[in-house]
Amino acid sequence: MKQTEAKERIEKLQKIIEEHNTHYYINNQPIISDFEYDLLLHEFETLEKKFPEFISPNSPTQKVGSDHKSEFAQFEHNYPMLSLGNTYNENELRDFDMRIKKVLDEKVEYVCELKFDGASISIIYRNGKLFRALTRGDGIKGDDVTLNIKTIESIPHNISGNKTPHELTVRGEVVMPRPVFNNLNKDRAENNLPPFANPRNAAAGTLKLHDSKIVASRKLDCMVFALLSDDFIFDNHFDNIKQAAAYGFNIHNSIKKCNDIDEVISFISYWEKERTNLPVDTDGIVIKVNNLAIQEKLGFTAKNPRWAIAYKYKAEEAVTKLLSVFFQIGRTGAVTPVANLEPVTLSGSVVKRASLHNADQIALLDLRIGDMIFVEKGGEIIPKIIGIDNSARGNEFDKVEFITNCPECETALVRNEGESNHFCPNYRNCPPQIKGKIEHFISRKAMDIEGLGEETIELFYNEKLVSNIADIFDLQFNQIVNLERMGEKSATNILNSIKKSIETPYARALFALGIRHVGETVAKTLASQFDSIDLLMNASFEQLISIEEIGPKIAASIIAYFSDSENIEIINRLKAAGIKFSSSGGVQIISGKLNGKTIVISGSFEKHSREEYKDLIEKNGGKNTSSVSGNTSFILAGNDMGKSKKDKAQQLKIPIIDEEEFLKIIN
Repeated sequence: MKQTEAKERIEKLQKIIEEHNTHYYINNQPIISDFEYDLLLHEFETLEKKFPEFISPNSPTQKVGSDHKSEFAQFEHNYPMLSLGNTYNENELRDFDMRIKKVLDEKVEYVCELKFDGASISIIYRNGKLFRALTRGDGIKGDDVTLNIKTIESIPHNISGNKTPHELTVRGEVVMPRPVFNNLNKDRAENNLPPFANPRNAAAGTLKLHDSKIVASRKLDCMVFALLSDDFIFDNHFDNIKQAAAYGFNIHNSIKKCNDIDEVISFISYWEKERTNLPVDTDGIVIKVNNLAIQEKLGFTAKNPRWAIAYKYKAEEAVTKLLSVFFQIGRTGAVTPVANLEPVTLSGSVVKRASLHNADQIALLDLRIGDMIFVEKGGEIIPKIIGIDNSARGNEFDKVEFITNCPECETALVRNEGESNHFCPNYRNCPPQIKGKIEHFISRKAMDIEGLGEETIELFYNEKLVSNIADIFDLQFNQIVNLERMGEKSATNILNSIKKSIETPYARALFALGIRHVGETVAKTLASQFDSIDLLMNASFEQLISIEEIGPKIAASIIAYFSDSENIEIINRLKAAGIKFSSSGGVQIISGKLNGKTIVISGSFEKHSREEYKDLIEKNGGKNTSSVSGNTSFILAGNDMGKSKKDKAQQLKIPIIDEEEFLKIIN
């Protein structure tokens, strides 16, 4: 696949995936199967790996899907709720094992757990009492559903024990047992209400109801899969989960410690058939490194822990009719052919669409409108057309032809030599590409401009108020106040949020530009290596690839981006608007007083929150870590400091300071 085709395909896929995230996480009404979704995401991830220069900060691979609803209060998670990387075969599992051993050069013990198909929840206990329960949200913030969680009988309101931390976060999966689900859909049918597609959607939808009595009537359950605390009860995941069972949480008895990857594979093989006998849905197995210190050493990517992976079970198949094919254009200009299917049930959900990926796949399948096709759904992903029932084909069926021009701007499509995807090269004037770039720019992890969303950007674009990201900062009150769905309050809030975004840190502003393959993590790396965007603009290919995490594709993408005069003009306009494309803008390091120091925070504080102290540590050059080791410089201790941390600090002779002393250190 050529670069231009890859770019177009990635942009198209991103838009499609984000639309499906809304249907799945917000509406709890997916319009494609999990298998179809995973196929799209898998294709997207594969393209990003091949063309890292096109990784955007708002890429689905850099964030988790969000289930935020505006009517719920939102709070930050004490620990980010990341998603898991998926694997579908034994070879990929062994690759996962080899990657870990390469880092550790030692034997690793794993824990295997059934992956229950429900809605993830994070429950905070303070002094043994249930304090707050949050949905996954976007992984950083979640919706407060505490009252609804308290109706679930398997979740205790109080926990106690000698080793109970002052603050404990319990993670689990809220599920709806199949018998409950079947009765619920029966009742809905009798009352002329649409049925839920599957138990997962029913559970997620129930959690977002405003009447806790209805929630209680639906008999949800919660399967706990993790305990998190700055003062770990045990130094390994398995024993902590057993402690959760002692607290009264529902822990499935299938959880098992495995000495090596062969035992993991045996566990997976056993449960492939046995799981069908369970009263709740499962879609795979989660494999985790048991030792918490090793987990911390392995760390995280922007979206996934490196110490855990999910194995998804084999695909399911169905036969249905191909009704039509349409073509979508993504933010990067990539063209994605999508098949409209006669609805068919597959793995508990109704499948109406399937990805066709590219022109080669259409030609390989020799598709005709009206064909009876075989659809595969594997690992609860996006559906894929894997074959044709030629015996059912009629002579009058029309052959599916791949388009030659962009359906949005009519520009002739391009396919680079060696690449499999077509793309629209008209990135300056093709509407989906323009709007996609703006949507990425305003997103929460980029410029975080509240009040602007996909619909508002669509409105402003149609009114010819914005045609690139710099136009946002030229918007005037009298231009937008009388537009549809606006009004004085909305217009004022948007303009205030735009003004506030000028203070966005350099790394996030860099990420917001949407440079291909420059995701959130890469943007932070670049910002730490180049104090200003001007230095980055003039960086050579050799300088870039000498930086850890920056490979040839990313370096080539950065150079290509800054070689475009239109991009330079937009950056200059953003600078004129006040955006600080430099570390000296006061948005990153404010002093070097903690340079080289690794700091552990423990307990609760009066003057600042724990998150604020973590932020202060980083802004003053220090590094946060959660576990005490010989590398710890000192512990910032508040009230109710964890006994285990205190004992280990005394054993290792690590200084313990309070918040008054800490604030004096950083002045």
